[in-house]
Amino acid sequence: MQAQKLIYDGSFEGLLTAIFVVYEERIPNAEIVEERFYEPDFFAETNHIYTDETKAARVWDKLKQFPQFSATVYRSFLTELREKEWYILKAIQYVLKTKNDKDYGHPAVLKLAQWTKQIGREKHRMEAFVRFKRTKDDLYIALVAPDFNVLPLIAKHFKNRYADQQFVIVDHKRNYGIYYDLKSISFVTLDFDANNLKDGLHEEEQYYDEMWQDYFISTGIKSRINKKLHQQHVPKRYWKYLNEKNPL
Repeated sequence: MQAQKLIYDGSFEGLLTAIFVVYEERIPNAEIVEERFYEPDFFAETNHIYTDETKAARVWDKLKQFPQFSATVYRSFLTELREKEWYILKAIQYVLKTKNDKDYGHPAVLKLAQWTKQIGREKHRMEAFVRFKRTKDDLYIALVAPDFNVLPLIAKHFKNRYADQQFVIVDHKRNYGIYYDLKSISFVTLDFDANNLKDGLHEEEQYYDEMWQDYFISTGIKSRINKKLHQQHVPKRYWKYLNEKNPL
């Protein structure tokens, strides 16, 4: 039997709505596809799903019976991998049927657990390696381009850590950011050109960079440098965020 393709808008609520439709219409062989990845198939039956907050909430309420698993579902969604919907749907169907959310012998449950570990590592590295720059308007800005869409996962950490300063963390790979206005966090859509940032920085930023680089060099002991170990803890792809490695 050919799969029925459910096309959704790419949002988490849209995915949950599509899963609701799978159950509501008892679709035996559903394939959920994010709109941007959809390739028309003349022979396939397609159904465009419109995000419904009420339907999405009903699915999420079901999943919240399994706190660890529901977190795994959300984090797996944030990987943005093209096959994520298939594994998420299969894992949800299995867990809701068996009430066993820790059966890692099931391929889909195992896959979500593996993705959760990967995105967890990316989250922790972003929390460790993000560096802010002060602008002329006293807004602190940081540029990131993580492999996974982890901004929703790091927002609380930075709000708690920098509660007394306005900041924005820009994911220039995905053209959006998280903005903190001293009261709350909001998600903002940005058409950002990183090349123009330098002109907007506070004049003291250059001196801070130079001071930090001097400190980094002066505290290093050449005889104890272990480049291999250093790169294990601070992979090269994160160096662009660090003042001592790649100052803006």
